[in-house]
Amino acid sequence: MTVAEMNSSSPGHLVVSEVFGPTIQGEGPSAGRRASFVRLGGCNLACSWCDTPYTWDWSRFERAAELRTLPVEEVARDVRAIAAPLVVITGGEPLLQRDGITNLVELLTAVGHQVEIETNGTIAPHRMQEGVRFNVSPKLANSGLPEERRLRPSVLEAFEATGKAIFKFVVRAPQELDEVEAIVRRHGLSDVWISPEGVVADDVIRRSIALIDGVLTRSWSMSSRLHILLWGDERGR
Repeated sequence: MTVAEMNSSSPGHLVVSEVFGPTIQGEGPSAGRRASFVRLGGCNLACSWCDTPYTWDWSRFERAAELRTLPVEEVARDVRAIAAPLVVITGGEPLLQRDGITNLVELLTAVGHQVEIETNGTIAPHRMQEGVRFNVSPKLANSGLPEERRLRPSVLEAFEATGKAIFKFVVRAPQELDEVEAIVRRHGLSDVWISPEGVVADDVIRRSIALIDGVLTRSWSMSSRLHILLWGDERGR
């Protein structure tokens, strides 16, 4: 299914890569919380260091083997069976399927789940219920993508205006914090988190140590990648 097809897909269905848990949220303000994950298929970017290429890179993976189209009610039923208080909707890029995830969120928040939606910040937020937070991850030059593709000023500012968004930047080296700072100032982003890139524990720890002083100097927050420290790059964790 192409990006265009996902944008026009039925609000009653979702293109799903995997639903798993119980596990923990590994990043951001909710790190360590017991959670279930809904990982959706498809992405409108192609970051060089992407840790979930099986959701979109059909030069390396077989789409028919990786993605399923499921009724929203079935996805909600699978999530409820996991019985974790926090649900993380991620991808790929989940906002390619805004209508479907809006319906999923309605079903989940109605029974008391809190929901986090992880997005790359290139697609504007849709109407959402209480109990939802956006974890927005604008991409830097280290993603290998041109700025006009990875940064959408009006979209970032729309997320900021919701009052329900944090902004998490994947960083490899301390000098990249200057790039983050320029984006933050240009678009008035208020709740900034830095996450070290890495899919093995040694890289996460090494980069965290290198970054922490610059993060604190700028009055930002630091996110580790707790799932990587515990399980490495194992799928379904």
